[in-house]
Amino acid sequence: MIRTQSGFFTVQTDQGIYVAQLRGKLKEDYKETDLVALGDRVKIEPLPIEADQVNAVIVEVAPRQRVLSRVAPSSAVGTSAEREQVIIANPDQAIFVFAAAHPAPHTRMLDRFLVAAEKAEIPEIRICVNKVDLVADRAEVLNKFGVYERIGYPLLLVSAKTGEGLDALREALAGKISVFTGPSGVGKTSLLNAIEPDLGRRVSEVSRATTKGRHTTRYSELVPLASGGYIADTPGIRSISPWDVEPDELDGYYIEIAPHVAACRFQDCTHAHEPGCAVRAAVARGEISPERYDSYLRLREELEEQYVY
Repeated sequence: MIRTQSGFFTVQTDQGIYVAQLRGKLKEDYKETDLVALGDRVKIEPLPIEADQVNAVIVEVAPRQRVLSRVAPSSAVGTSAEREQVIIANPDQAIFVFAAAHPAPHTRMLDRFLVAAEKAEIPEIRICVNKVDLVADRAEVLNKFGVYERIGYPLLLVSAKTGEGLDALREALAGKISVFTGPSGVGKTSLLNAIEPDLGRRVSEVSRATTKGRHTTRYSELVPLASGGYIADTPGIRSISPWDVEPDELDGYYIEIAPHVAACRFQDCTHAHEPGCAVRAAVARGEISPERYDSYLRLREELEEQYVY
């Protein structure tokens, strides 16, 4: 599946590209998640006669190896109506794109992306910081994002405007199916144009009035790369609540916190106030950054409020 838009699915096959819709029975079987998403492997049956540009129906969806997803923004979080929204199925790599400035980066949102990616067991996870040309003091960027590189997430500092770091980004993308996502307005589309200008992706400027990005990408699409592989170009995400993450398993998705959990005195330690907490001891020793620890506590508190026991 290389493109999804309003119930129409573009499928690439050895015989060419088809535009398909779901067979009716499949629609009835799935209510709580996206049955078909970008990156899915599907079985289709060509139609004898094209109807409204549709020339096939999807009759089967293969099991997913992994899936990056979130709680659908339109659903009621923490209730029986909560619904999964799939960002991409079967990615080899996740690259989360944030801006060094304009809009200002919010690392707690980045932490949420990372939790979702760790939950999905995506093999490679990278952080790409665009617009580094807008920051005069490079130390400011490293101070904000360096903690992620130190705990094991490769960091790419790039500028779609000046070309800085683009060779390293191209190399990271080559031959892989990569989800390329982040908040609105961080310059994902500009980076696609800079990596391969002939893609002709439409770009819009960040709203100066609100400093929030306008949604340039209106649909999800796997964009083929000349170097091999695909980029999953998705609409900008304003918020993300990781799907199917329980409060007491959250510590396992903060990769610098996870190794200390077994050493806590209590098995059900929340790492907030209990005596003998190895995680808080690691924070005190400087092995876990206070910002990431605070991010964990805040997200856990939110999950506790939403979780249905």
